[in-house]
Amino acid sequence: MAGVRPVAKRWRLIVGSSAGLLLVFTATTAILGYDVPVLAAYAAATAQCAALPLALLRPWPATALQLAGVGLFAWTQPAGDGMWPLSVPVMVVLVAYIGLIGLTRSWSVAVLVWWVTVLFCLVLVQTGPHGRTGAEASLIIFATNSVLVLFATIGWTQRGRVRRELADARRDIALEQAQRALVEERNRIARELHDVVAHSMSVIHMQATSAAYRIKDIDPESKAEFSRIAAGTRSTLREMRQLLALLRDETADSDLRPMPDLQHLGELAESARRGGVPVDLEVRGDLQQAGLADSIGLAAYRIVQESLSNVVRHAPGAPTRVRVSADDGELFVEIVNDVPARVPRPIEEPNQAGHGVVGMRERARLAGGSVEIGARPAGGYRVAARFPLPPTDEAEGDVR
Repeated sequence: MAGVRPVAKRWRLIVGSSAGLLLVFTATTAILGYDVPVLAAYAAATAQCAALPLALLRPWPATALQLAGVGLFAWTQPAGDGMWPLSVPVMVVLVAYIGLIGLTRSWSVAVLVWWVTVLFCLVLVQTGPHGRTGAEASLIIFATNSVLVLFATIGWTQRGRVRRELADARRDIALEQAQRALVEERNRIARELHDVVAHSMSVIHMQATSAAYRIKDIDPESKAEFSRIAAGTRSTLREMRQLLALLRDETADSDLRPMPDLQHLGELAESARRGGVPVDLEVRGDLQQAGLADSIGLAAYRIVQESLSNVVRHAPGAPTRVRVSADDGELFVEIVNDVPARVPRPIEEPNQAGHGVVGMRERARLAGGSVEIGARPAGGYRVAARFPLPPTDEAEGDVR
């Protein structure tokens, strides 16, 4: 239903309790202050106050019940010097009812209810038993106070609505940025993997093409086989370039440097030291003999690079340890930084949609590994990545 907001249980409890208190106040004041008959006072007060909780569910029946109570008070109130047709207790409940409608319904419904009550009071003055005696002051006071309450409640609800819309917009933007960061990082990884695969296929093509000139007394059958291998690699390279052409910026200058790997960690650590971060680098095991795939070496290098960059940006001067080991069939990379000497800027949390964390997770996943990212209990930050290594016999077979 249009214009309806969900009503919480606490609202029902508050409105119900308030209605009970207003019932006693309205009936007692009408009897003692305005000489309204006891039965009529309690009947009219019950109708007015029962309309308050009913307004949370059915606003228009509640409005009819509210106006019925107002009319009963007006017709049973004796003529005198008091305000008529809206005495003070009647006006208090009626203004509270308009405020409740403004808080729980749309602004259009609240304004329409206010107009209905004003028109009802004008009709009541024209048709009531006491004429216009005391009516002007009563209507002016009611109109002034009810308009103020109406504007205040509408302004409050609109403020809440705007805040909810802003929160929804921020959440949508955060999700969109996370998806965009993931897509961009995948594109970047795909371009780098393309370079790695293209390099390997080019080497195979060169070896197959030159085999006839490098190997003496090669038989025609072997020569034809090498030619087929060369033709297959050329076809594969052509198809791969066509599939990944959209991932490249063909207008940019090509970077012809070789893809970085774990052999370049020393240069990476030295670069971080020049940035003011004391880096302790330790490499265990022979990485060259571990049979690392190019994709794993590139992913591990990028994870170390991004981690050190985060330390430089968010924890300048923090002592940092980089451990790389290749044993027990696993490549283990760990980057741990301590608390910096001066207060750092907030470090990117793993559940946030930052490009760095998204990239590290995506690189590790595509290379068949996993990465753990999080704050340390003692302070600082830790990034740990694990990649499976091929069996030793496979690695030796690849070398041969």
